[in-house]
Amino acid sequence: MHGIVKAVVYESYAPNDDYKSILKVKEINEPKAKPNEVIIKVKAAACNYNDIWGMRGKPVPVPLPHISGSDIAGDVVEVGNEVQNLKIGDRVVSHSNLSCRVCQACTDGREFDCTNRMVWGFQTGPLWGGFCEMTHLPEVNVAKIPEGVSYDEAAAASMTLLTSWHMLVSRAKIRPGQVVLIMGGGSGVGTFGIQIAKLYNCVVISTGSPDKLDKLKQLGVDYAVDHRKADWTKEVRQIAKPFGGIDITFDHIGQTHWNDQLTLLKYGGTLVTCGATTGYDAKTDLRHIFFKGTNILGSTQGTKAELEQGLYWMSKKKIKAIIDSEYIFENAAEAHTKMLIGKGLFGKILLKPS
Repeated sequence: MHGIVKAVVYESYAPNDDYKSILKVKEINEPKAKPNEVIIKVKAAACNYNDIWGMRGKPVPVPLPHISGSDIAGDVVEVGNEVQNLKIGDRVVSHSNLSCRVCQACTDGREFDCTNRMVWGFQTGPLWGGFCEMTHLPEVNVAKIPEGVSYDEAAAASMTLLTSWHMLVSRAKIRPGQVVLIMGGGSGVGTFGIQIAKLYNCVVISTGSPDKLDKLKQLGVDYAVDHRKADWTKEVRQIAKPFGGIDITFDHIGQTHWNDQLTLLKYGGTLVTCGATTGYDAKTDLRHIFFKGTNILGSTQGTKAELEQGLYWMSKKKIKAIIDSEYIFENAAEAHTKMLIGKGLFGKILLKPS
């Protein structure tokens, strides 16, 4: 017998970022598992910037009424009759890249390039996301949480660890000893990017606001730089010069610092980007691309296998999830406003049913 569960729901957009006016905790019908799905009792969920895009209704007009949340961890409480590798009681985490699994890209192991892919909890719905007491996912979009990794850590890692791993390991082909510049190191992807680069024994330079520089050093960066300074690129260039320059720059900031990163890369260097939180209309001086032989790589999410690789290193305590704060569903608007403003934010924000 399926009952009622509570969820964070919005039925209209807030293009002015007034989240309090639209986010409501409501009761909805408990989901039912399709044959290939599992039902998950959510223990922890993490906020993601796509939640903000969803509430704005752009660049993608998400289905309404909407439940956001792409990053969840919890317990399997029901399995469909076609599920083979999961059972009731398994501790699991979401892999939010929903793809068709049959196209050429998917069967080539590139489900992130599937033209029919959707980000669960962002593009899905109505009423299908992670900010709910109970949710459902296909078996292929669920990974087991290794021993030694908590629900909170797994939820915080779900999309951001996956994204960072795919950016550096799969796309940029990071190698030991390289010099890596992590932009916005205090963000979710930034904190994981730093740790992955250190896992590969790279020299890591990370940028952040002045209040985050000490925390970046505690996380393991070799050099922390305030990218709000007018001459921040000069400081980075001086740091990197004895090492031969920047091999990889890891970007999710976009517009405001895009061309600066191109100027910093060495000949044959790589810029890998997964987002544009400051805007997408970036100025590009093409001379820094063609003359220096620069590689510019786009990167979106990754495979479930990549998520499991990252979780393995979490279980070995080589990578940890940095959690900034926790909120209950009733305070979801406050949590998302904090993420939007970013002041003092270091790591991931979690949402929990209670």
